[in-house]
Amino acid sequence: MPAKTNSLVTSKLTRRIVLPGILALGASGAVLMVHKHEVQAAAVTASALDDNSVPSLIALDRDMETLAARVTPAVVNVAVTSKGGDDEDVQTHMQGELDPNDLPPQFRQFFGFGGPGGHRTPQQEPLRHGVGSGVIISPDGYIVTNHHVVDGATQIKVTLHDRRVLTGKVIGSDKLTDIAVIKVDAHDLPAITWGDSAKLQPGQSVLAFGSPFGVLQFSVTRGIVSAVNRPAPFSSDARTPGGLIQTDAAVNPGNSGGPLVNAHGELVGINQMIATNSGSFAGASFAIPANTAKSISDQIIRTGSVHHAYLGIGMNDVTPENAQFFNLHDARGAVISQVTAGSPAASAGLKNGDVIHTLNGHPIANGGDLQLQVAQMTPGTKVALGILRNGSEQTVNVTLGEYKKNAEMASEDGDNRGQANGNNGKIGIALGELTPDLRQQLNIPSDVKGAAIEQVRPGSPAEDAGLQPGDVVLEVNRKPVASADQAASSLRGTADGKNVLLLVWSNGGASYRVVTPSRG
Repeated sequence: MPAKTNSLVTSKLTRRIVLPGILALGASGAVLMVHKHEVQAAAVTASALDDNSVPSLIALDRDMETLAARVTPAVVNVAVTSKGGDDEDVQTHMQGELDPNDLPPQFRQFFGFGGPGGHRTPQQEPLRHGVGSGVIISPDGYIVTNHHVVDGATQIKVTLHDRRVLTGKVIGSDKLTDIAVIKVDAHDLPAITWGDSAKLQPGQSVLAFGSPFGVLQFSVTRGIVSAVNRPAPFSSDARTPGGLIQTDAAVNPGNSGGPLVNAHGELVGINQMIATNSGSFAGASFAIPANTAKSISDQIIRTGSVHHAYLGIGMNDVTPENAQFFNLHDARGAVISQVTAGSPAASAGLKNGDVIHTLNGHPIANGGDLQLQVAQMTPGTKVALGILRNGSEQTVNVTLGEYKKNAEMASEDGDNRGQANGNNGKIGIALGELTPDLRQQLNIPSDVKGAAIEQVRPGSPAEDAGLQPGDVVLEVNRKPVASADQAASSLRGTADGKNVLLLVWSNGGASYRVVTPSRG
């Protein structure tokens, strides 16, 4: 397991300090009055409201109490002892380093820090201690949590809601989706019901359960679904499935692996990480959708391992800015920006510029939607992709392959870069030839043909579109370019004020960028 306990590690815990002479005005009606160095408090006593005065609030409270009471028995605390860890992997989940001096003394042991001062002794170094949460998915003791919670575990202790402490065993774990299944030897346990995360909509109420800091066991927080289908916000691996649920339900260190439930008490997500600049909860939490968690956990329980399907493409979301270049009437679907040689996509005849708009007859909203659905399938699955090629609708049948290390999986560049303002044909780049020295210097494969970007003017439309020196322009407005002169000619041939669609090779993959020319 990583040195840090889980993805929800804070870099600094905020402490509330109350200074003498400062008083917050509360709902009780207390008033602070200062006059000629005299402080007088005029207290106003208000009678309590009865249930009939606030029926909606009382009904809401009772509903939340019923919901929490239904779900909490299925929530567990997961305490892990481990050796070693993958520090690089931890960084994909963490947003800061944990300073032991920022933790209350009684919490430090739960984060692997030795004594009250937060220093490890040489004897303690090989062993690491972590905390997380989990949720029971079957009465016979199967529990879902995060991969990063149990990674490298040598011992797992699971605390049930009835305070029993049982030994847990890792049945299987999947680093790519960050899902793991552990098992305890027990029967007739309270199990949660799976929900359909595809039905979630922004604004829906959700509750997050877990054990913040490892000692605040069986806590519950309430919030709403802030957004759905978010890409993995901190992963450096483009193959990491997105489709994450964003919520404002508060989660903290120790909540990793705990359940996110809807108003029916159904499991709709597994809490995974937070977005923060400081390391503390900042109102944006992320959960792995239940449909992904169920698919992965079913595979683990069935076989003890996970086999991911893949298409072998790179892709962008279809946006209002790039839709016109693909003869599309609406901004929906995923446009292929790269097809990996020898991949299932290549064997099926898919091409750059194809727009995938359905999978087995079901609409594809964007690249993340396609990526998520493919990731839930098993290798060998046959799928029918509805595509638009130069405005012509076609169906392409593909047999999905198996994802392996260094293989290209369906990935997404859905950051919607290239949406700048302005108009007049100047995009702010200097182009050069792909010389052998440049290829070697930038590690550009020999099969990449085009024009190298040598300079990007600061503040230009090109910079706004995310272009950088070392990127390679492969196409201009859907037409391949083989040299710097050809690329420059194509750019000059674009009508003044018209957007330019570039296919750009960057960081080992290709993606489409829309550049809006500027004036002057």
